[in-house]
Amino acid sequence: MNSKRKNKFFGMGVTHIFLILISLTIILPIFWMLITSLKKTGTELTFPPQWIPNPIVWQNYLTVIKTLPFLKFLQNSLLIASLCTIGQVVVGSLVAFSFAQMKFPGRDKLFLVCLSSIMLPDAVLLVPTFIMFSKLGWIDSILPLVVPAFFGGKAFYIFLARQFFKGIPKDLFDAARVDGCSSLGLWWNIAMPLSKPMLITIALLRFLAEWNDFMGPMLYLRSMENRTLAVGLFTFLSQYGGEWNYLMAATTMMALPLVIIFLFTQKYFIEGIATTGLSGR
Repeated sequence: MNSKRKNKFFGMGVTHIFLILISLTIILPIFWMLITSLKKTGTELTFPPQWIPNPIVWQNYLTVIKTLPFLKFLQNSLLIASLCTIGQVVVGSLVAFSFAQMKFPGRDKLFLVCLSSIMLPDAVLLVPTFIMFSKLGWIDSILPLVVPAFFGGKAFYIFLARQFFKGIPKDLFDAARVDGCSSLGLWWNIAMPLSKPMLITIALLRFLAEWNDFMGPMLYLRSMENRTLAVGLFTFLSQYGGEWNYLMAATTMMALPLVIIFLFTQKYFIEGIATTGLSGR
């Protein structure tokens, strides 16, 4: 084996060891969360650590469900996250398509204004948006959390979609225009079908953000029956903060839907991340 091949195998070995170490640092906290959720009260923090619970207490999950209206929180989180995702994908992609493929006065300046909004910290907008929604009478409803998604949504996702749309060959749109296709038809019949990996990526990122959002639901949802899982988990923490097995059980149930969604969409997610923006101008 020559020196060049030896160096290649050595480099690959170092790379794999490095990736394994990184993977272990990511997997270990998740594994600890799972085993702690199945431990008996009082054995969560024993030393040396108990890596396999003995006995395995599945009752911890039932205790969490009975203590809080967990299923109601789950329903609220699914509703809010799903509506925001739909609004972001449909309306946000329509806005991005207009910035990428349509020509109108002030297009680039409007896009610059849209892009500059990414630089604004969310804390800066809390007070004015709360006052606006309060005057509209939307407090203690999901409207303040859902309606903005149907007016374009987050500027970051608009930017991602625009970069992808700009990479689609213009000849496709020109040929469709010759056949009499409208601008809305170009977006729906050409841009959207060709952008499935990017749209799934945006949907997954937006769903994840809304699922884990704490500040918005905490600010606008006052009634217990309207709260989401993130706020419910905080409420559970204030009541059972010292009982880590129950807290980890609640956290596991909150994370499980995200894991399932990612397992079914990871192919499109990786493809969307890899291709978004590569050919944008």
